[in-house]
Amino acid sequence: LPGISIGKARQILQQTDKIIKTFPEVESVFGKVGRAETATDPAPLTMIETVIKLKPRSEWRDGMTTDKLKQELNTQVKIPGVTNAWVMPIKTRIDMLATGIKTPVGIKVSGPDLQEIQRIGEQIEPTLDKVEGTSSVYSERVAGGRYINVDIDREKAARFGLNIADVQEMVSSAIGGMNVTQTIEGLERYPVNLRYPQEYRDSPAKLELLPIVTPTGAHIPLSDVANITVVDGPPAIKSENARLTGWIFVDIVGRDLGSYVKDAQRAVSENIKLPPGYSLSWSGQYEYMERAKEKLNSIIPIVISLIVLLLYFNFHRFSEVLLILSTLPLALVGGIWLLYFLGYNLSVAVGVGFIALGGVSIELGVLMVVYLNQSLEKHRKAINQNNPPSVDSLVKESIIEGALLRIRPITMTVTATIAGLLPIMLGTGTGSEVMRRIAAPMVGGLFSSIILALVVIPAVFLVWKRNAIKITN
Repeated sequence: LPGISIGKARQILQQTDKIIKTFPEVESVFGKVGRAETATDPAPLTMIETVIKLKPRSEWRDGMTTDKLKQELNTQVKIPGVTNAWVMPIKTRIDMLATGIKTPVGIKVSGPDLQEIQRIGEQIEPTLDKVEGTSSVYSERVAGGRYINVDIDREKAARFGLNIADVQEMVSSAIGGMNVTQTIEGLERYPVNLRYPQEYRDSPAKLELLPIVTPTGAHIPLSDVANITVVDGPPAIKSENARLTGWIFVDIVGRDLGSYVKDAQRAVSENIKLPPGYSLSWSGQYEYMERAKEKLNSIIPIVISLIVLLLYFNFHRFSEVLLILSTLPLALVGGIWLLYFLGYNLSVAVGVGFIALGGVSIELGVLMVVYLNQSLEKHRKAINQNNPPSVDSLVKESIIEGALLRIRPITMTVTATIAGLLPIMLGTGTGSEVMRRIAAPMVGGLFSSIILALVVIPAVFLVWKRNAIKITN
């Protein structure tokens, strides 16, 4: 929480690093507390970032997975006042630069007063902690910082011949330090900072004794010209859309983002009453998912419309277009079953896999219908020359002949596609988590689509064409 000293933060950092390093799967641990000298890393002293490098999976314990390792780390790294969020380093940095939220789900509380924003965040913390799937919740204490306030007395300073700038310069150089020179070590350059030793400035009482040299050469303590107090204040001030904000970080486990956020929103709306002028916005990876869902909701109808239009231009009959489009829902069945078996949640990557599956399944349907039509046209003359009772047998023979011609091409197409996707399904390298979720719908859907293409489409085509030819005759 805000107000922690640098020494205590360093001690907690060392403790967490030592605990994490005891795990046999961990090769090295490097922790950082506070912020770097860059505008892209606005991290307060209360934020610890630890990069964990893992050993090759061949050296892991039997049955150990990344999720199990996160669970064990979460149970072991338990320090009062510290909440954990186990996320990938590069992905976390990108998320923080894009939305500011480094956890899968984040809440931004906006309003005019930081104290009220902090109070709302403290109420949301226990509310979300009861939602199923919550791993950790941390609400920033936007008004919980501690500051040493040096209030200069102008009249007392004037009696010693000092002005405000003189006192402020002494305070800033003695406590904060002043760069007096620069040292060059090869290609590296380091500033040399000069300030009082820590034992002279580690408490308000010692700060009151800091000496000030007056223009007359007299040495007086800082307390003669200033009042030194400890006051509360914001550790950092954040704003979005010209409104003050406070962030709440939520890490989840064992649930998908969509269903979790729905339950969390319901819990917050039922238990938290926002004062007038304050609002909540949900951010983090959930924000990406909502944006992708909006795009998919607009793109998918356009894509299906184009597919229907192209199929109609090719077959010139809506009946055959509908027959081919019937491959889509049945192909989705296999993909959904494989996702359920593997325990994958619906995500953007899964949606991309289903889109690719739809293209392949429609391709298989087109191949089958085209050859069924060609075989039927070849037998059309014989059908017209025979009596109506022989129509059934001739239609059946033509469809069987056309379907048999497509068994090998369709089987080879599906087999080659699945064989190409198996390395992705079985891979464990970098990025495999996303790629497996793209490949899984295609692998499962191709198994069901091949059954559809080889069995269901010829049967439906037989019933449809037989009735159509009888009516024509």
